[in-house]
Amino acid sequence: MTENQTEILHEPLLDAEQAGMLLGISKASIYEYVRRGELPYIKIGRHIRIIKRDLEESLYERRKGI
Repeated sequence: MTENQTEILHEPLLDAEQAGMLLGISKASIYEYVRRGELPYIKIGRHIRIIKRDLEESLYERRKGI
């Protein structure tokens, strides 16, 4: 494993509900963003998990007016 691959193991994984709470939106909206390919995720069995850093980077890329 490379250093970057090892670092990802230390990143917090969020479920849809936790990600939605951080953004102030519903978990259904999180699932919709995932379905449309607008939010990176990891699939573990039937469950999706979102790496917190990916969520932060996705938000940063969406910022307007800066």
